[in-house]
Amino acid sequence: MAKAVTADTNDELGAMPEWNLADLYPSPTAPELARDLDAAAAEAQRIKDAYHGKLVEIAKDGGALATALEEFEQFVELTGRLGSFAGLHYAGNQADPERAKFYGDVAEKLTAISTNIIFFELELNQIDDAMLEAALKNERLAHYRPWIINVRKEKPYQLDEKLERLMHEKSQTSGGAFNRLFNETMAALRFPVEGESEPLALERTLNLLSNADGKKRQAGAEALSKVFKDNVRLFTLITNTLSKDKEISDRWRGFKDVADSRHLANQVEAEVVDALVSSVRAAYPRLSHRYYAMKAKWLGMERMSHWDRNAPLPERPERVFAWKDAQRLVLGAYNDFAPQMADVAGEFFDKNWIDAPARPGKAPGAFAAATVPSVHPYVLLNYLGKPRDVMTLAHELGHGVHQMMARSQGALLASTPLTLAETASVFGEMLTFKALLRETKDARERKAMIAGKVEDMLNTVVRQIAFYTFERKLHEARRNGELTPDQIGQIWYETQSESLGPAIELKPGYEVFWAYIPHFVHSPFYVYAYAFGDCLVNSLYGLYEEAHPDFVNKYFDMLKAGGSKHHSELLAPFGLDASNPEFWNKGLKVIEGMIDELEAAEQAV
Repeated sequence: MAKAVTADTNDELGAMPEWNLADLYPSPTAPELARDLDAAAAEAQRIKDAYHGKLVEIAKDGGALATALEEFEQFVELTGRLGSFAGLHYAGNQADPERAKFYGDVAEKLTAISTNIIFFELELNQIDDAMLEAALKNERLAHYRPWIINVRKEKPYQLDEKLERLMHEKSQTSGGAFNRLFNETMAALRFPVEGESEPLALERTLNLLSNADGKKRQAGAEALSKVFKDNVRLFTLITNTLSKDKEISDRWRGFKDVADSRHLANQVEAEVVDALVSSVRAAYPRLSHRYYAMKAKWLGMERMSHWDRNAPLPERPERVFAWKDAQRLVLGAYNDFAPQMADVAGEFFDKNWIDAPARPGKAPGAFAAATVPSVHPYVLLNYLGKPRDVMTLAHELGHGVHQMMARSQGALLASTPLTLAETASVFGEMLTFKALLRETKDARERKAMIAGKVEDMLNTVVRQIAFYTFERKLHEARRNGELTPDQIGQIWYETQSESLGPAIELKPGYEVFWAYIPHFVHSPFYVYAYAFGDCLVNSLYGLYEEAHPDFVNKYFDMLKAGGSKHHSELLAPFGLDASNPEFWNKGLKVIEGMIDELEAAEQAV
């Protein structure tokens, strides 16, 4: 892991990087890692000895409370570094028993270590408001005001220290254990696809759903369905267990709605999310229903099967982008917006902060892991050379740029709430798409590109809101007892059918496709953040194209703020307000406008 390496190559994609995690730790057996685990345990005990039962008294002196918070932040930085390395090392091959054991052992130790400082936030919330305001006049402490405000919002839902310690320790054998079971099961699954010489891993099987050959799409979908059905009892158990685990936690803490805890963590009001969801669901007929009806005609079908949803258009063969071409395209688009943005993104390529190739056992999908402010983010991809993979690279590098720019806020304030975490990623996608579109002169190729972008936006907005609707109905139904695979499948079928519309036929077997979505397992109700970010970026990009005054500097200020400001504060310089339903409609109209353009081009032929 300490050595920068180049993955296996093929003629189409060329050499691709595998990440070098040595900036975190040289290896799982490195003495530095063992040293830091010991140091973290000692520091947790020291913080407890120094401050347990004393924070309220210490708060009389703003400087003393600032010192306590600075020490707490250093502890968070240290444990974050350890946890990041363990998680990324594990993501590289979740099927490897040694990596799984290492990840489990580190997670267990970090849970035990951090149990000693559970008191810290609880006692911080016991400080009288007037006393805290007086303390916050201290300049060092004032830096932490946004974090303190967010911690104070959790006060109504916190339990006493003994119960908090119990729930924290039990997480390793409850939610954490079932998350790991899901990961390792998915990593080990192999899908026997008709026509393939050997069974495929999940990512390569899912990739077939965007193949130009309809028979290959169908074969991929049928293989997914068969294997998911073979394992549906296990996935149903995981889903029932995690949903009940969340319900117990929510009930003890006093959360009423199934998504309230996510809204609190996202620093967003339920009313704002409800406005987003209502706007998107109302727009289904104007967006997804209309687009997929057009696509069915393009493909020569009355109705598409569910495996045809992401089929490439027949006008143009699916282009394969070699890794070096993807790098050039994305960095070029970033540079056209602002050279500073391309410089930051370029470091990821130059310093092996990206793990690009698809490998057996590797975590599916893609992500950017912020790690800790003293190091840097890492990006994981499963790059297969399709245009969507180029957009995924642009997306994850947007996250990386955002995380790099927010590092100066420190470990407690650098992290951005999920509602704003997708801002830079989706903006990076849009920059890359527009750059490609400007280079495209052929009318058929332009149509295919716009259609591809519409599909990406539908996947980001419509599909994610349909996922959120599915989660809500599932968690609400679970409160009345365990759900059978058929009951979960019915909820899935109804919510996805509503979003996709009559032009797509959900064939038998689709009812188990909920089983592989990792967000349902790892981060319940995460998914609406994608739609939030996409609609927000559509509005932002419109301002950029209209030459909004000082846009680039305002945009960078937004990224640099990390989690130090509420979404209303960050959007105010642009004249945007997420609490206004028209804000969401404005974002949705961007997608609608692209569909209008496709429809007009079709009628002109």
